[in-house]
Amino acid sequence: MHSLTNAGVLVTGAGRGIGKRLAIGFAAAGNRVGLLARSKAELDLAHLEIEHAGGNALRIRADVTDFEQVSAAVDRMRVHYGGVQVLICSAAIQGPIGPLVEQSAKAWAETIQTNLIGVMNSCKAVLPHMIEQRSGKIIVLSGSGATAARPNLSAYAAAKAALVRFVETVAEEVRDHNVQINCMGPGGAYTHMTDEILRAGDKAGWKETEEALEVRQTGGVAPDKQIQLALFLASEQSNHVSGKLIQVSDDWKKLKDANLHPEIYTLRRVQKM
Repeated sequence: MHSLTNAGVLVTGAGRGIGKRLAIGFAAAGNRVGLLARSKAELDLAHLEIEHAGGNALRIRADVTDFEQVSAAVDRMRVHYGGVQVLICSAAIQGPIGPLVEQSAKAWAETIQTNLIGVMNSCKAVLPHMIEQRSGKIIVLSGSGATAARPNLSAYAAAKAALVRFVETVAEEVRDHNVQINCMGPGGAYTHMTDEILRAGDKAGWKETEEALEVRQTGGVAPDKQIQLALFLASEQSNHVSGKLIQVSDDWKKLKDANLHPEIYTLRRVQKM
């Protein structure tokens, strides 16, 4: 559907979950994918799947909370693939589950460190080259909690809401450099986070538990829908779209030809064109 091929694509959190699905999808579309994650075993498996399918991938073991490690990863991408044309930030942890008064302050802070500071580190590492080249795409995965309260997952929700405003802000800073950055809401998909909620039981609350059960039973949003939206946001067809929060469930295909109202698809989620 979209024309992005042969680009250097760095995916954080590529060892599992939605990050892995997107990495496989971009590789299948003919791009050179840098797989960044902390787990060697998960990196090896993702790399094997891509290579067996005829794709091109590079394993990079790094922690997004460490800026020096992320910078070194970007340097490796430059050596092997000529740089990072597309950055996909999907590294995230669920964090503590339960009422705030019962949560560990340390675990809460660690969630912010991974889910928010990790994205900042990744963007800061790739932006100088993108600005210099006057070309670049950044896709930051949002999540449930970004646009509505999410009781018993306050750290995760707070980080995801902060990411949307971060993306809106950075988009304005780099707009004149032909670099686009957007948030992508991937929808409910079955990952290890689904099982974490189910294991938490009453601490997660009935609403979270019911939604997690439904996702586990149905599989949630189909990977292809997530991949197609990500490919659009990474392609030249979306050069006029930046600083937006776009959900898989949105009618995003009309964005290809639409002039956007400044407040549409923002943290406020103004829906009408």
